[in-house]
Amino acid sequence: MTASNDFDPALDQPTLFSARVTPHRSLNRTGFLVLMTFIGAVSFVAGVAFWLMGAWPVIGFFGLDALVIYWAFRINFRSADATEDIVVTPTELRVRRVSHRGHLMEWSCNPLWVQLEQTGDPEFGIERLYLVSRGHRVSIGQVLGPDEKASFAKALLAALQVAKRGPTYTPVV
Repeated sequence: MTASNDFDPALDQPTLFSARVTPHRSLNRTGFLVLMTFIGAVSFVAGVAFWLMGAWPVIGFFGLDALVIYWAFRINFRSADATEDIVVTPTELRVRRVSHRGHLMEWSCNPLWVQLEQTGDPEFGIERLYLVSRGHRVSIGQVLGPDEKASFAKALLAALQVAKRGPTYTPVV
């Protein structure tokens, strides 16, 4: 028998809660191509109409408008690459956030010490969710809507309560 330090007890833990939060985008790639084709066609037809009326510099402005709209959508699609992973096991709560630029932020703590704080408005619902543990405060679920935050908070609180309750053993009879 050989001694090894490769044993990681966290790998044998059941996952109580696991969620990946990503920004919502209502326009997919196909819809984007259709929209840009439509905008390009309208800009071209309107530009040609102005050119025929003698206002030929307007064609450049229509092209510039289409280019700015394309650029704005590309930036919007790039920001959709951000993710936030939240995993709760009986011994660990991990938050892993990757920005749309690839910057990584990880936060880990014992779920026994974590509290879920909610700030909100009676009219709009939950506006912010925070995980608080030993003086550290991490905002989670920033891209979710108020109803989604309420559902997310309910599921996360249930998992934290299970982790705080501890393992349950059923005796073998």
